Amino acid sequence: MQRLLLAIDKLSTFMGHLFSWLILALTALITWEVYSRYILNKPHAWALDVQIMLYGTLFMLAGAYTLAKNGHVRGDVLYGFFRPRTQATLDLILYVAFFIPGITALTYAGWNYASESAAIREQTFSADALPLYPFKFMIPLAGLLLSLQGIVEIVRCIQCIKVGAWPSREEDVEEVDVDKLKAMVHVKDEDILAADRIVVARDKSH
Repeated sequence: MQRLLLAIDKLSTFMGHLFSWLILALTALITWEVYSRYILNKPHAWALDVQIMLYGTLFMLAGAYTLAKNGHVRGDVLYGFFRPRTQATLDLILYVAFFIPGITALTYAGWNYASESAAIREQTFSADALPLYPFKFMIPLAGLLLSLQGIVEIVRCIQCIKVGAWPSREEDVEEVDVDKLKAMVHVKDEDILAADRIVVARDKSH
């Protein structure tokens, strides 16, 4: 079971890493458009539409990745003080009551929305019209990925309720923790204070 959970974690991570390259594409596109508009005086009517599509795709398909890394914002400031079993019970209730119905509705409505768009070969309204329906299929795809990851999180909640501890997750890049970093390089607070005193003394001497 744990292998299956981690496999879905890896899928969400892979998709997150894959579509994160859209950030570079967006940066390059915006940079070029600014240069083209203000330096060459040749703006492109399709540029804004492409920017919106790329950002929308990135935003939608990063959801499963963020959920896999337990990175979504929590509004409950007391959550971190709860025991793992209490956290898992609360999460399980919220997943069943809100997450599953919401994501199911998103996937179902998104598929109908994209299918109708494809049926009429919907295009943007700019002077240089672009096909819009491929972008709209990102909605049900995001819903499917979120559904898979949501099921994994529900299983994790059940496991935590049973054993009293959260099961492991797929490892990935994390923000730098200063305390962990100091421990890795064996830097003590006393050493930092001593270095600060030396700098202050040197400044005074000058």
